[in-house]
Amino acid sequence: MSEIAIRARHVSKVFGQSRVLDDVEFELRRGEVMCLAGENGCGKSTLIKIINGVYKPEPGVEFTFGDETLSAISPLEARSRGIHVIWQDLALFPHLTVAENIVFDDYVSKPWRPISYKKALQQSREIIQQFGLKLDPTARVEDLSIAHRQLVAICRVLRAGASIIFMDEPTASLTYKEVQALLAITRSLAEKGISIVLVSHRLAEVLEVCQRVTVLRNGQLVGTYPTEGMTQARLSTLMTGLELALTPRAETHKGAPVLELKQLTRAGEFADISFTLHRGEILGLTGLLGAGRTELAHTIFGMTKPTSGEIHKDGQPLKLRSNRDAVRHKIAYLSEDRLHLGLVQNQSINMNTAVTVLPTLEKPRFFLSPQRIKALTAHWIERLKTKVSDAELAVSSLSGGNQQRIALAKWLATEPDVLILDCPTIGVDVGAKAGIFEIIRGLADQGVAIILISDEAGEIWMNTDRALVLRDGRISTEVFPSETTEEALEAIINA
Repeated sequence: MSEIAIRARHVSKVFGQSRVLDDVEFELRRGEVMCLAGENGCGKSTLIKIINGVYKPEPGVEFTFGDETLSAISPLEARSRGIHVIWQDLALFPHLTVAENIVFDDYVSKPWRPISYKKALQQSREIIQQFGLKLDPTARVEDLSIAHRQLVAICRVLRAGASIIFMDEPTASLTYKEVQALLAITRSLAEKGISIVLVSHRLAEVLEVCQRVTVLRNGQLVGTYPTEGMTQARLSTLMTGLELALTPRAETHKGAPVLELKQLTRAGEFADISFTLHRGEILGLTGLLGAGRTELAHTIFGMTKPTSGEIHKDGQPLKLRSNRDAVRHKIAYLSEDRLHLGLVQNQSINMNTAVTVLPTLEKPRFFLSPQRIKALTAHWIERLKTKVSDAELAVSSLSGGNQQRIALAKWLATEPDVLILDCPTIGVDVGAKAGIFEIIRGLADQGVAIILISDEAGEIWMNTDRALVLRDGRISTEVFPSETTEEALEAIINA
């Protein structure tokens, strides 16, 4: 058995009347890649912050490093023992260079030290070369891709002496090739004796790179399991307590054609896109990031204009000058960017739900009716089974899964014929994903025509009637999930 890097026992945390963690045990071995898994709100972030010294746990906790046992740990203590966290937002300085970001901590700890850019370049090059990474230390971080920013964040904690690294959703915004490269780097770091904990909702990646997985549910430890022999279905059940069906969508009876694209082209983004979408159908649109999926969705929704080609709705040609025109023609689009485009985070749940249909909620003389807004929100909260304590609270107070339900509700309020869902489960845990897809399938059963955009083969395979694979802005393949396997579909997407 490998040497223990850190062990935490009897970890509990209470916020107000809520017991977020209840007597949890966590153990990480040296040179191990482990996954910390669980639904949103299960206590993962709280546990990480306790181990990192940000939160103070309830009395009785024991931290063990080798032969040494501590009853408390501070941020300084955690740092001195090589514990570092790379959060999803990476916490980099975009206007600074790669080198300046990598050595930044050196100057924070000793602010009186004069900055030597020559030395910063040398030190950053040393850490980049030591771990075999490809980074230009003179480049500004704001000019880098998300994948390269991840590498900068990794180099920064390595430069600071990290021996234990927690990574929060490190692959959420990466392409397939970038994910594979990051997982290879993760393995390389582990081989050098660095312990890594991944927090990820992408279960296939977890099972590919991790040796063990620790599962939390409702603030309690379900258990720690070897990933050898573990399946996505089994792990999903451990996380949620539910048996989630991982099978293709049952055969459905399509209705009349509702949307037709004829050689739709937007120069530099996509070309010659033709397909027909029927009422009650879920059409998958997949491919690697950059294949033109979102750009196509924006044109169908009237946000951008095509260079050539036609869009027909119910047999009639559409000339969409804006997304307002699309909404009037009962086309709705749920953006992949929930934080910035999907919702207004500091506005109430009520206003976020009602924003798309405000003219229908007016009193006489152009004043909004609070009663109508509340009634509309209450209707969709109930219908979508959204967990909301007070609809007057900011939508940012909700979990990711419940935020996504509100983002969906605001478009369902427009009663669309065509609903475009652009990566609707980004940042959403496995249990919330299942709930969202149950809603989507229910909408299709009621006759709504749905375009589901995703780069996750499993999502497309389980939830669509057929799928179009885009490559370099063109349709390369049409796939029927009922006639293939998830593995075969993934191979087609990543070919």
